[in-house]
Amino acid sequence: MAKNKKAATGAKNKAHADVTDVAHNPSRDEATERSIGREDYEAQLHMLQIELVKLQRHFIKCSDRILILLEGRDSAGKDGSIKRLVEHLSPRETRVVALSKPSDRDRTSWYFQRYVPHLPVGEELVVFNRSWYNRAGVEPVMGFCTAEQHEEFMNSVPKFEEMLVNSGIKLLKYYLDIGKKEQTRRLSERRRDPLKQWKSSPVDAVALKHWDGYTRARDEMFIRTHTAAAPWSVVLADNKRVARLNLIRDVLSRLHYAGKKHKLIAPDREIVFEFSQDCLDSGRLAR
Repeated sequence: MAKNKKAATGAKNKAHADVTDVAHNPSRDEATERSIGREDYEAQLHMLQIELVKLQRHFIKCSDRILILLEGRDSAGKDGSIKRLVEHLSPRETRVVALSKPSDRDRTSWYFQRYVPHLPVGEELVVFNRSWYNRAGVEPVMGFCTAEQHEEFMNSVPKFEEMLVNSGIKLLKYYLDIGKKEQTRRLSERRRDPLKQWKSSPVDAVALKHWDGYTRARDEMFIRTHTAAAPWSVVLADNKRVARLNLIRDVLSRLHYAGKKHKLIAPDREIVFEFSQDCLDSGRLAR
């Protein structure tokens, strides 16, 4: 644990190029400036991935169904986080779901219909890289759904998720939260790096232009869909390594499995925390 503490309070990242109209919040800034060296990061990741294998062994034995939703702005780090989460798990009992844009058939069906076939069965862990929450974020912001469709979704999703939980699915919802300055840097890097250009989309090109719209949509999503049955957890994701480690720790801390090393998996609650109204009032989320 001394190693974890040292990593969490280590050298601060250098500020990137200035971006105008970025709100300053000392408490959030202090948390997001935490960093960890590669060697320490890889050592901690290795130990946590061993815990994930133990978790998988347990849910296979118990025929559990685990569903993890990962949401966040473009370039928030969803792909990299999922890769570290599942890379040493058995592919027979692990699935990552990243659906493309809806087809004409999808657009005429019940909104949740195209997601239902991908829900986990016994012994499975399923991770959604974006999920039905597209209708709470990108769709209303970009005009891909009507105001009526958005309102119907916001009213329906708590009931839908309660049904999933009542059926026995263990549902974990995470939002990776990055600042405007960091998103600017990552989107610029994505455009320049030929190995990352596959991630780019027309939506990326206007992500920063619609920053405030996405912020309002995120806040409304949290307020209306954070429930006792299916709560939201926020991961401050400006530092990818710190975010990945704490996301995995939080997943492990929320699920039961034999042989759990409680000290090893204890998350940093300045980095990953359950949503509350105070998150909006205190400025813990990016603005």
